Amino acid sequence: MFFVFDIESVPDFEFIRTVLNKPELEEDALLELAAEELAKNKSGFLPPMFHRMVSWVGLWVDNMGEPKNKVSWSGKDEKEGLEKLIQTLGLFKDFGLIHHNGRGFDLPLITYRSLKHGLQLPRRMSHHDIRYRFSQQNIDLVDEFSNYGASSWPKLKHLGMLIGIPFKQTGEGNIVLEMFREERLEAIEHYCYEDVIATYLIWLFMKFNNGELNELTFSQLRDRAIQKLNEIQASVPD
Repeated sequence: MFFVFDIESVPDFEFIRTVLNKPELEEDALLELAAEELAKNKSGFLPPMFHRMVSWVGLWVDNMGEPKNKVSWSGKDEKEGLEKLIQTLGLFKDFGLIHHNGRGFDLPLITYRSLKHGLQLPRRMSHHDIRYRFSQQNIDLVDEFSNYGASSWPKLKHLGMLIGIPFKQTGEGNIVLEMFREERLEAIEHYCYEDVIATYLIWLFMKFNNGELNELTFSQLRDRAIQKLNEIQASVPD
């Protein structure tokens, strides 16, 4: 079994204030300062340690790509969300992971936040099959398509454009904080679900391209996934 997943997050302003020793600074000004002091990239996007989880969506699929079960959470109680994620991952003794830049962001975020809340991750998450960068049980699309950094990392929406499937109709990642401030948690989860289906679709295309799926199986799974993606994009919550 594989768990295709994505996480949405917002800055952990309380922690950022502590690190920067700016207890009274308002949020937007704090983000500007944090981008200068804490970010490790030109975009100013903060490392995973300085984010808190507000939503996650996962799709269980079998080794041949057949979807089995969708699970999700969104809310303000991060510990509750982590506990549900840990419980979900504990359903199977052996499982693989599929994601887009999960090694760079989502997986470190899970580690940091479970550490913060005193939670224990499933032992599988520290297994060699998951921790080893070149493992085929922990598939990061940015690694697969960039040949592990030999080429540039592809954006998920650009991969969608390449194969003629439009992704990111709900918005870009920088609108998650705006939606969270407006308490549009359902919309954030909806946005996250679109990313998961997009990730799943690209993985299917990759498996077919690599000769791991025959054409009939691929076309059936692809068409069903595109139909689900269209349904998601047509029903964006307010």
